[in-house]
Amino acid sequence: MKNFISILFLFFSTNLALSANDDTIYDKIDLFGEVLDKVNKEYVEEVNQSDAMDAAINGVLQSLDPYSAYMSPELFKEMQTETSGEFGGLGIEVGMEAGVVKVITPMDDSPAEQAGVKAGDYIVKIDGVQVQGKTLSEAVDLMRGPVGSPIEITIRRIGEKKSFVFQIIREIIEVKSVKSKIIDDKVGYIRLTSFNENSASQIKKIVKGFKKDNNINKYILDLRNNPGGLLSQAIKISDFFLNSGEIVATKGRKSNENRKWFAKNGDIINGETLLVLINYGSASAAEIVAGALKDHKRAIIIGENSYGKGSVQSIIPLKNKGAIRLTISKYYLPSGKSISGKGVTPDIVVEESSDLFRIDSSTDNQLDFALKLLNG
Repeated sequence: MKNFISILFLFFSTNLALSANDDTIYDKIDLFGEVLDKVNKEYVEEVNQSDAMDAAINGVLQSLDPYSAYMSPELFKEMQTETSGEFGGLGIEVGMEAGVVKVITPMDDSPAEQAGVKAGDYIVKIDGVQVQGKTLSEAVDLMRGPVGSPIEITIRRIGEKKSFVFQIIREIIEVKSVKSKIIDDKVGYIRLTSFNENSASQIKKIVKGFKKDNNINKYILDLRNNPGGLLSQAIKISDFFLNSGEIVATKGRKSNENRKWFAKNGDIINGETLLVLINYGSASAAEIVAGALKDHKRAIIIGENSYGKGSVQSIIPLKNKGAIRLTISKYYLPSGKSISGKGVTPDIVVEESSDLFRIDSSTDNQLDFALKLLNG
């Protein structure tokens, strides 16, 4: 236990700024050490000190905001696997809100989406285990498992009195960030499901293919249920449809985090009509694109209010081969507004009426509305 407290003391004393006249932090460290000692001696079950330390570190980070968190070496390795484009799981992007795991968005064609999980759902039980009181990392651990293995998740949904229980089989999740289709022989439909390192080049290639078809003169960019991703890709994709003006600005504690990005001349669809679809599952980088195009009046935004994640996280590796995800700056739209907790408001509100939407407009009222608007 002494080694545990010594490590804890080192963690706090080297990472928290202490003023010369403020000794209260030392009192708090002593108090924390005393609490842990009591827990170790008196708790009804034996406590794993390593797990307790991980929880303490994660508690410090998650007290800052919902997006900062500690990743153990195992979780960090799995995260790196995810960014490679293929991983095993349910296919949901999750966050923590009021001690409960909240679904930011289910991925297209994922086991979770096919089962009926929706953006904004709260996961209250995983295989019968209560989630409230657990950290996000602990909840994610419960959801992970071998490909092909079953999992049961219990969902609470806003506006519904009863809970929903979903039986899902874990699968290999292949991240396909861009899908496209020509609709009605004249509308180029592009669905962007995430912002990974290849998203911009994929969109550029798709638009080039659309332009070979002389009938394509209207475009729909679908950002619904897009949880975000790389800021650099959001900037590139916004730039594709703008000729000038600010795209996004970031402001942080350090001067090098205060930056602005501007569009270069060269709208790749040459000023043709552009509609953008968003919903509550559109977050982060997706909101940057939708917000920039809205502020510059380059596109008509259709759908529902977006998620409202207006911060930038950096993955910082640690000596133990783990990492922390830490919020380092906040971003601001060209109008100067932050979307944190507010989201991007669509120009035309169209609430989603179907449980699942597809490229087929007959099952997608938001896309159907956009197509009717384009066809006049």
